[in-house]
Amino acid sequence: MQGKIIKNISNDYVVKTEDKLFTCKARGKFRKEKTIPLVGDTCTFDEQKKYIIEILPRKTELVRPPVANIDQAFIITSVKEPEFSSNLLDKLLCIIEYNNITPIICFTKLDLLKEEEKETIENIIKYYKKIGYKTFKNTEIEKIKESFKDKITVFTGQSGAGKSTLLNKLNPELKLKTNEISLALGRGKHTTRHVELIEMCDGLVADTPGFSSLSFIGMTDADIRDNFNEFNEYRENCEYKDCMHLSEEDCEIKRQLGKEILQSRYENYLKFLKR
Repeated sequence: MQGKIIKNISNDYVVKTEDKLFTCKARGKFRKEKTIPLVGDTCTFDEQKKYIIEILPRKTELVRPPVANIDQAFIITSVKEPEFSSNLLDKLLCIIEYNNITPIICFTKLDLLKEEEKETIENIIKYYKKIGYKTFKNTEIEKIKESFKDKITVFTGQSGAGKSTLLNKLNPELKLKTNEISLALGRGKHTTRHVELIEMCDGLVADTPGFSSLSFIGMTDADIRDNFNEFNEYRENCEYKDCMHLSEEDCEIKRQLGKEILQSRYENYLKFLKR
């Protein structure tokens, strides 16, 4: 029988089929093969003996949190208290896309903005939409719910940005305590001791603090460059094919700064290369 692992506590794996849950053990061969079943894995299992037989190929895999087959990551992005951080947002976008996961930006706390701040934030939101990112405001609850359908989703972003508040709006039965759960890089309080996929809005959401190890480990400078979406649109007009958009002459990216490319995006790119 085939199912999806939705929870792992110690050596017990809860496997979900269309209409039933099974608690299974992993076969000894996984230890020999140095393979660890992950939450999110699609697997075949023996429903009588209650053990996992085979892990089907993964399309994505995260180390922290240990989840497989994530489709999308919601980046919870506060515009106020805490202040908007383009550096953290761009870092998350770059790393998430490198891991072949679709990033979705959700802006929160727009109601705290002063009148003179609103236009700046709206222009930032428009820019990220323009370069191809799906973006929501946290008030667009029905649209957010629709995006969960048939997907496995993980949350990440700034500490205190409003993850728990948003999840409570999406599913009031969760009753998460706000201001207690930190999702930024695994810091702060989080009562979850295991990773679990929760059914929500016709999809599955990982109950986890998010990306607890946020770094460019394994990524080359070229990987960082290639995961800045808008750069790829213009780089073919650079004089050099392998242009890194630094000190090279006749660089189209630098020509587009302040026009089609947001200055802060380029500045963050330079910081990431120095990592």
